[in-house]
Amino acid sequence: MTLLKNLMLSGAAVLALTQAATAAEIEVKMLNKGTDGQAMVFEPAFIKAQPGDVVRFIPTDKSHNVEMMKDMTPAGVEVLKGKINQEFDVPVTEAGLYGIKCTPHFAMGMVALIQVGDGPFDPEPLKAVKVPKKAGERFAPLFDQVTK
Repeated sequence: MTLLKNLMLSGAAVLALTQAATAAEIEVKMLNKGTDGQAMVFEPAFIKAQPGDVVRFIPTDKSHNVEMMKDMTPAGVEVLKGKINQEFDVPVTEAGLYGIKCTPHFAMGMVALIQVGDGPFDPEPLKAVKVPKKAGERFAPLFDQVTK
């Protein structure tokens, strides 16, 4: 019995290490002006990730933060918020869609969307969340990129 238990524990440890080794770290810049000329952007604004990956937001320009949007995260996922001018890691553990905003520039449309997993996902519930006009305009093309 002890040998079997040890083998099971060893297998679980190998699986955990394999998953950790294959997890990706995806970098997103927080910018005052994007390469497309738009003001107050995350670049990229649409991120595809897999469960276990980490999305690292880098304050390339000052006065930005990252906040996961409460009504735009998979059920059971803890909503996290970073501090102004600091790198912030969003660990994406559950498949689904994660809406992200920069708190001070949300009304200016500084938003991002993370798709975790291969889908299919329905962005319609996220489209129904009330957001400032400019944020909605910026979210629209991001929702179009979601795997349906």
